[in-house]
Amino acid sequence: MLIGELAERTGTSERLLRYYERAGLLRPERLANGYRTYADADTAAVRRIRALLAAGLPTRVIRQVLPCTTDTAAVRPCPGVLDALRDQLRTLDRRSAELAAAREVLRETIAGAEGRRGAAPPGP
Repeated sequence: MLIGELAERTGTSERLLRYYERAGLLRPERLANGYRTYADADTAAVRRIRALLAAGLPTRVIRQVLPCTTDTAAVRPCPGVLDALRDQLRTLDRRSAELAAAREVLRETIAGAEGRRGAAPPGP
């Protein structure tokens, strides 16, 4: 199938499909005229890519994980994949803690401003 049909089947833009190819996530064949042609299996691959991206995985990790996924998007324990997933989980946990700290600072700032709302403005 051509890129437009894959885009329609998966709800993914042609531009993103080209990006997935550049990132090494998809490997379409090329016709003599240079057009990309995709296998039916690429439809499921794009859906897996999108699910892994939604889970917060960067494309460099997806490139490693994708060959270890099944049609149901389950991940088989391929060499290095669990380590990559654990590393990504640690990164997400760290980012989550940073966001929680930033959220708390913002809450305190808002509470402080609301507490001063009724106070007289500072003098000259």
